[in-house]
Amino acid sequence: MVTFLAGGTGTPKLLDGAAEVFDPAETTVVANTGDDVELGGHLVCPDVDTVLFSGGGVLDTDRWWGIADDTTETDDELHRLADAAGLDAGPRYLPDEAQTAGRDIARWRRFSGIAEFMEIGDRDRAVHITRTSLLDEGNTLTEVTRTLAAAFGLDVSLLPMTDDPVATLVHTDEGVMHFQEYWVHRRADPTVHDVEFRGADEATITNAVADALSDPVVIGPSNPVTSIGPMLALGGFADALADTPVVAVSPFVEDRVFSGPAADLMEGVGYDPSTAGVAEAYPFADAFVLDEADGTDLGCPVVRTDTRIDGPKDAERVARAVDGALAEVM
Repeated sequence: MVTFLAGGTGTPKLLDGAAEVFDPAETTVVANTGDDVELGGHLVCPDVDTVLFSGGGVLDTDRWWGIADDTTETDDELHRLADAAGLDAGPRYLPDEAQTAGRDIARWRRFSGIAEFMEIGDRDRAVHITRTSLLDEGNTLTEVTRTLAAAFGLDVSLLPMTDDPVATLVHTDEGVMHFQEYWVHRRADPTVHDVEFRGADEATITNAVADALSDPVVIGPSNPVTSIGPMLALGGFADALADTPVVAVSPFVEDRVFSGPAADLMEGVGYDPSTAGVAEAYPFADAFVLDEADGTDLGCPVVRTDTRIDGPKDAERVARAVDGALAEVM
């Protein structure tokens, strides 16, 4: 049995070839939900859905977001209506009082659907409508995710990190904004001063997640701050990792990051933007997989390989390195 922690695109790319190394029937994926937003009344879970769509064979792997060849007629019409009515097209947060009213799972991250700032395809939107409706019928996010995973024919077990609301908020020189506004709308342009995981103090991990964390854990090359950070902010999560073998794949080659805003976010919260900084963020990690060009001395078992992942064969190569690192610490 093995458990992967997934957020962003790093770990999902690793999972794209991991089935050749780790039996999917004995693999659990715990996905970050700090990036989730309620957009136009529908709960969107980007990191859950990347794993869902990838495992279902429908992911748009050019963007690593949404469903391949999806249409966008609803999104297009929303923008046409907003333009014709003279409505602002930027992220439109619902009023403060509406952020905590109504659906608990959507707290602190609720946006109007007017001129959506995130492009949602039509088939993609059907997933969000189904998810939200199942939640409104009284199901937990864990139960809903299992239902959707069955619909997409996933071979692995997919779990959200918690059934409770947690929102990743980025404190910048232009104010506090949800991670999706910072990354999708502003393209990580504002300077980061801190990152807050609002709601994490009150959120709890589910029994399913606790069970999954009792197995050896793999942290793929995801963003340590906004992909893995929300999980570590949950009570008991980091403690569980300290009690089980953990292998982490660095998203850096020394001080060069493969993609995304990880370097700016790590610097903003006080970590060195490098492999050494990743090790500092993961004090529970027992071993690391580093790029063969990364000479960082971490003082623990290290397996080196080419860690760039541009397809399933690359992912399988990195997964075999992960398996080798696990063998050294188990």
